[in-house]
Order: sequence, then structure tokens, then C-alpha cells
Amino acid sequence: MNILALGSHPDDIEIGCGGTLVQAAKQGHNVYLGIMTDGSAGGDPQTRKQEQEKSAEIMGVKKVFWGPYEDTKLPISKESIGIIDSWIHEINPSHVLVTYSEDTHQDHRNMTKIAVAAARHIKNVLFYEVPSSIDFFPVIFSHIAPVFDTKVKALQAHASQVSRTHSDQVSILEVAKAAAHFRGVQGKLDFAEGFIPQRMRMTFEE
Repeated sequence: MNILALGSHPDDIEIGCGGTLVQAAKQGHNVYLGIMTDGSAGGDPQTRKQEQEKSAEIMGVKKVFWGPYEDTKLPISKESIGIIDSWIHEINPSHVLVTYSEDTHQDHRNMTKIAVAAARHIKNVLFYEVPSSIDFFPVIFSHIAPVFDTKVKALQAHASQVSRTHSDQVSILEVAKAAAHFRGVQGKLDFAEGFIPQRMRMTFEE
């Protein structure tokens, strides 16, 4: 399978669905990332791009696509939809993963709307959560305990962001572990990532 994970900023994808992507890559599927902004509100854009590329290598990602937008200024437009359209056309994904629509960050909200429009013909579209998600109630759970250490390494690659959680003395690594444990409890697992499907095809065909 070809899987496309979309994020507004560098590190969104790792925190939300990094473990699931690592699992997919280890099983031989082709994983691609699409990042729409430069992450400049959180640090130097070039540094953040380098961190993202390093993280992608750790996860086993085939290619990282980059959008042209400035952090906090991601528009819902024909152009932005067309950019993701072009990525989808290039890789023909069976699954698209993207942030959930209910979120305190405008880039995340806009990212969801852009992705849903661009992925209108994709069979499987699922939403993942980030720390700023609101009212996220997953019904699909991905078991990530076997690869959780790799997810942590991918997050550590974003060295400039590890401590930028707006919570004193709580790193993004601790946030990731707490979320994985909580979603694991919900999914009757140890560590998990949760998803809400916009649509998902189920088949029992050979």
C-alpha cells in the first residue's frame, strides 16, 4: 500500500500517527509525508526542515513533500488543495491520514478541510490527534507498543521542539507516552494511537 500522512507543521505527524507509520513501513508499505508549512512560528525554518527529514528517515518514510506556506498562515484555497492533489496523483495512496478538524490551531483546522477536499476520491481517510485536538473520540486503535521506541526517536529528531509544549517541565516525549497509554487503555491494548475515520473501506475479499 501507499500511505500519505499530512501535517500542517513538522512534527505533527510523528506525535499523532508516527507509530502507525513506522509499523506500516516495517511491514513493507510505502509511507509518504506531506508538510504544508515551514514551521517558522516554532523556530528556524531550515532547522525544522532538517529535523523533519531526519525524523522521516528514522520512520522509514519514502519521501517528504513540502508545501510553500508560512506557519500560522495556511490558507484553504484552490492552490493549497491543488498541491495535495498533485501529491496524491504522484503516489496514488490507499490511505490518507490527517489532523482532526476540531482543533485550537487554525493551521490544523484548515489542513483537515484542504485534505478532505483533495482526498475526495481516496478510499480510506482517517483523522489523527495532536495535543491541540478538541473532542477527539477515536473508534479505531493502532497497536504501537512494538515500535514505540522508534516513535520516540522520531520525535527526538525534532530537537528544537521537544520542550515546546507550553506545559512546564513536560516534554513532547512525555505527552506522547501519556497519549499512547491512554488510547491503549481505550483500545484494550498497552500503547496505541487512535483514529477517527472520515471514511474507511472494509472488505473480506481474498
